[in-house]
Amino acid sequence: MEKRNLTLLTDFYELTMMYGYFKEGKTDEVAVFDVFFRQNELITYSLFAGLEQAVDYVLNLQFGESEIEYLRSLNAFDEDFLNYLSNLKFSGDIYAVPEGTMVFPGEPILTVKAPVIEAQLIETALLNILNHQTLIASKAAKIVRSAKGDTVMEFGLRRAQGPDAGIYGTRASIIGGCNSTSNVLAGQNFGVKVAGTHAHSWVMNFPTEYDAFKAYAKVYPDSVTLLVDTYDTLKSGVPNAIKVFDEMVKEGKKPVGIRIDSGDLAYLTKRARKMLDDAGYDYVKICASGDLDERLVQSLKQQGAKIDVWGIGTKLITSADMPSLGGVYKLAGIVENGKVIPKIKVSNNTVKITNPGFKTFYRIYDKATGKAQADLIALKDEKFDFTSPITLYHPIERWKSMTFDNYEVRELPICIIKDGRLVANLPPVNEIADYAKGEMDSFWDEYKRLDQPEIYKVDLSDGLYELKTTMLDKIRKS
Repeated sequence: MEKRNLTLLTDFYELTMMYGYFKEGKTDEVAVFDVFFRQNELITYSLFAGLEQAVDYVLNLQFGESEIEYLRSLNAFDEDFLNYLSNLKFSGDIYAVPEGTMVFPGEPILTVKAPVIEAQLIETALLNILNHQTLIASKAAKIVRSAKGDTVMEFGLRRAQGPDAGIYGTRASIIGGCNSTSNVLAGQNFGVKVAGTHAHSWVMNFPTEYDAFKAYAKVYPDSVTLLVDTYDTLKSGVPNAIKVFDEMVKEGKKPVGIRIDSGDLAYLTKRARKMLDDAGYDYVKICASGDLDERLVQSLKQQGAKIDVWGIGTKLITSADMPSLGGVYKLAGIVENGKVIPKIKVSNNTVKITNPGFKTFYRIYDKATGKAQADLIALKDEKFDFTSPITLYHPIERWKSMTFDNYEVRELPICIIKDGRLVANLPPVNEIADYAKGEMDSFWDEYKRLDQPEIYKVDLSDGLYELKTTMLDKIRKS
């Protein structure tokens, strides 16, 4: 895509804080910030997405002449600060889990360690990018899982909240498991498969439905899928499609499918399947679309609907039932004399109390099954003996514990940017999608079900728990 300078894609208060740090002489102070999301009833896990765009944004930060001139016009900053900004580049470190990783509430899925002015500047854009793509990838994963191996096409571009939401929503949908997209620009940008046939307007443009189908089959004789619900799906649409298919077969061609976009999809697809089978077209696929989401897909599967391909638009690209992930960016520490001094945000709401310090987290897998068992959030410099049995404790109710002995461990966050330079491989979208599928497969079904899923265990290490409780006790006593 065409490069844009996104440096001013930030909230104004990030700039006012930067100016305050500058005036306080804190330009060299290094801070640690974590990106994580909180649990709610609609989302207990996510597929992490958007890292490539986040990295691209960070590495291309630049206050050019037009940006400086605009900030000057606000009369909020002095010339010394504007001169400082004109030379600003990101010089810090970023750690993150690989794109497509299955992640859970409270986990530091991305950590920034950088001069506080730089770290403060990038907060808004990082959340904008990561919140959106992670939200859509997670929604796609639920829909794909409900489809149980059927083909899922994403075509929500016309209902997305703007071009960027459509383009990057498509990217996230592919990471979440969709097989193709209707979005041609996204297909070009990310190298993913594009798909689509014709609309109702094509059918309405011809004297008869049969004429429309015949004309389309003439144009695309090797890949024809016909939209059969413009007038009457069962009385005219399917019969006319079969008539055209008969003509195609006589010419040595093989029809691909029909699409139904409205009505009782369970009833219509079962009837259409029988009609196609009776006519000798048991190989012709039935595609269904029309405001579908994971729950409707699941319901239609349970009703025995004869659907091979699912076209998902509005409710995927907008994540209609939960339009915001709610990811946050919180200060975890300040570096003094090479040592991280932990910071904590306190709240009367327990879930909003942050985990202090420079952290990482580990995933524990059962060796026998390869399935993920639990995650452990820990201080980055904390040492563990992963060759011996390990006991994890609930992050709040410490009397709840679980011991693992036949296990493997994987540290999930890796260094992505070091001293302002990219040091990790950023794979293409299709590779990320393959990785994400493996991630989903590595978790038991009870963690992924739509209704009352089992809550995956995300525990705090002893060191992190003790640090957190000590800091809370000190604050409460002060």
